[in-house]
Amino acid sequence: MEFKRQSGILLHPTSLPGDYGIGSLGEEAYEFIDFLVAADQKLWQILPLGPTGYGDSPYQSFSAFAGNPLLISLERLKEDGLLAADDLKTEKEFALDYVDYDQVTEFKYPLFEKAFQTFKRDAAKSIEDKFQRFCCENSDWLDDYALFKTLKECFEGQPWYEWDEDIKLRRSEAINHYQETLQDRIKFHKFIQYIFFKQWNRLKAYANENYIKIVGDIPIFVAYDSADVWANPELFSLDEDKKPINVAGVPPDYFSETGQLWGNPLYDWQKLKETDYDWWIDRFETTLELVDIVRLDHFRGFAAYWAVPYGEKTAVRGKWKEGPGRDFFRKVKDELKKLPIIAEDLGVITDEVEELRDYFKLPGMNVLQFGFNSQDDNNHLPHNYTKNSVVYTGTHDNNTVLGWYNNADDEAREYAIEYLKASEDNICWDFLQAAWASVSKIAIAPLQDILSLNSEARMNTPGTTKGNWKWRYRKEMLDVNLSKKLKRLTGIYHR
Repeated sequence: MEFKRQSGILLHPTSLPGDYGIGSLGEEAYEFIDFLVAADQKLWQILPLGPTGYGDSPYQSFSAFAGNPLLISLERLKEDGLLAADDLKTEKEFALDYVDYDQVTEFKYPLFEKAFQTFKRDAAKSIEDKFQRFCCENSDWLDDYALFKTLKECFEGQPWYEWDEDIKLRRSEAINHYQETLQDRIKFHKFIQYIFFKQWNRLKAYANENYIKIVGDIPIFVAYDSADVWANPELFSLDEDKKPINVAGVPPDYFSETGQLWGNPLYDWQKLKETDYDWWIDRFETTLELVDIVRLDHFRGFAAYWAVPYGEKTAVRGKWKEGPGRDFFRKVKDELKKLPIIAEDLGVITDEVEELRDYFKLPGMNVLQFGFNSQDDNNHLPHNYTKNSVVYTGTHDNNTVLGWYNNADDEAREYAIEYLKASEDNICWDFLQAAWASVSKIAIAPLQDILSLNSEARMNTPGTTKGNWKWRYRKEMLDVNLSKKLKRLTGIYHR
């Protein structure tokens, strides 16, 4: 799909400012959209919106369809009459610069419980009707997800594959038993999803009304401990005991002698094909109700993926297996009528991956930081970009530009300065100028680079499980001078 020449900012909603320890879908999100408008940006890119599991990573979610309850705005719940003003008063002190997920969860969930009790007691029939309509329209995933979350509570947080045998294997009598005995708790989790989707849809409408499109993110794989795998085991490569046969990863390369072992269960692509890829079609459709454009993570896995035997400690003993390729994307296009997709084609990319991307005219990704890791000519240098591509100064997995520069070796720094005709004092905006000036149809920068922040503002360090996904900006950082500066740059390069 061809996109117009435009630019935008990468910022996950958890990084928004706010009073309760985490960004939310409340006033701070609307103010960020206002900043985008003032800076003449057209895109707001986010990370996956699902409820986070292991390590608080949005790429390890309990559901490929559900929303993250921690993003729900408490102020909006108060405006809806579901919470009182006194409910929002607290003696807790929340950090302004980072998210403490345990603290936020401990504070917010009791208030969700209170809002739910108010909803059950006082909701007008019109509101109850909207809730029931939401449940009906989303029943394909919502029923399983709400039961899954309720059962995780029942089994004290254990992963589903450690539950009692009857419910682990989804025997009908066990499903019926838990649905009957836990129906109020199941309704609670459906209510939380109703609130999330209500708040998000209102926010998206505000963005679209202001000519801002939202770029979402679909990870290719899902977490083993997820409602998706528990409810649809036949779609994944599992044995009779529901253990993965092979798991996802990437092979050894320049960056890692043992590769990367992600551990996600792999799909049974033959079974998915037999079902016309219905689960994936539903996933795209649900995501595209929440966002306007999708960044498809690990795109190369649709051409071929690295399969590692379950139980291996590293990714060394994996093998390449053929992905669904053109057949899959033809079906997606037939159903969606278009492919508003950005292909995340980073890493070791083969001819077959490029052919698959180009056959469907999907823009690939260029990361400006990668252009200077050696003095070799490579695709991440602007003189090699094609128009149908997206350039990033860096991604959520990169250091910030300033952090990269301060930690790069002398050769890389000198190359960047010479290539960009840059100065050390202005390196972040020199990167921005190079990205915005390039021929790539879309240019995106993490907010950290626009703010010229150092490594302490990094969002994620791949291969680590602690200290990630925490960074937040402070409200005062987005001032009128910054929006004017970004607007000027955007105007010069006609984005």
